[in-house]
Amino acid sequence: MAGKRGLQSRPKLQGKAKVQENVAHLRVLAHDLSNALEAILQASYLLSHGKLETESKRWAHLIEKSSEDAARINREMRKLMRSLGEE
Repeated sequence: MAGKRGLQSRPKLQGKAKVQENVAHLRVLAHDLSNALEAILQASYLLSHGKLETESKRWAHLIEKSSEDAARINREMRKLMRSLGEE
């Protein structure tokens, strides 16, 4: 019986290790995404403070709003991944 228990717990350990590996990879990707979004946020900020025509200002505002939303979503994902990594 002890052998069966050992066999049953081993897949759980392997599964947990795989989850931790996946979470670590997702955290790296989320960090890289943060860097890309930061460049977009900075560029949209600079665009919004330039002299643009009405239509161009509208597009610059759309880029700024969408990139802010994407950054917020990314922060939420990173928060979730941190909690998963602590388990």
